[in-house]
Amino acid sequence: MDRTFYSLRKGLNKNKDGLSLSDVKSAFARIYEQLYAEGFFHESFGFVCAAAGFLPGKVIDPELEILLLIRKKDLWPIERHLENYSEDDFFDMIEFLFLNVSKPVDGHYDSWDECGMHWETFNKVEGQAVFVSRINEVLSLYEKPFELSSRGEILEKPEHGFEQIFTADIPSPDENVKGRINSAINRFRRHGSTIDDRRQAVRDLADVLEYLRPKVKDLISKADEQDLFNIANNFGIRHHYEKQKTNYDANLWLSWMFYFYLSTIHVVLRKIESREAT
Repeated sequence: MDRTFYSLRKGLNKNKDGLSLSDVKSAFARIYEQLYAEGFFHESFGFVCAAAGFLPGKVIDPELEILLLIRKKDLWPIERHLENYSEDDFFDMIEFLFLNVSKPVDGHYDSWDECGMHWETFNKVEGQAVFVSRINEVLSLYEKPFELSSRGEILEKPEHGFEQIFTADIPSPDENVKGRINSAINRFRRHGSTIDDRRQAVRDLADVLEYLRPKVKDLISKADEQDLFNIANNFGIRHHYEKQKTNYDANLWLSWMFYFYLSTIHVVLRKIESREAT
């Protein structure tokens, strides 16, 4: 149900701008418990049988696995350490759980002491899809704009009005172009991305336009073509020399440049596609 309730509509709700990290972690704990009880982590982390005790899963030592993959201690078990998670810890563990979730498909019911289902077959892809959906329900409550991608990465949500540009198909058969664009998007939106990461993302998009430049020349005016590359060349994005303009709010302007170039690339590719189809 997509509905905004009274106190939010009226702006009276103290949480109208979102919940704190502590509250979001509490909501996450309930979702995680539900998914575990439903069998979504039994394949990886095992479960407790009323008769046989704990039956381990594929990940024999989750604490060691986390240390090897995330390079952090004191994150497992989740229920013991969640309260002390920083935002980085919280997002690291969400991505770790994405790698280890799977939907239970078939098994047998153990009636001894009403133990419940012993799941034996699982579907990882379907489990990850359910996990992404449930986690994004939680992250949508957070006061900061983040979401879990279908690839299991925590990303910043796109700015309002630009949501569709990230889900739109890239109208090009050229895998080099597609790969460069998708890499730039992930670099820009990834949680914890630095100013240098974002500058590199803008540089990658400018490079895509440079690659397309021979096909663009007859689609836009000479002045517009020069303006496109003037932004990257004279504002400390692609080259480095004394007369470049670098005294600007990097967070603000890199965001503007990123969306400007990404939108331009989509327009240019569609124009090229339309021309080549005739």
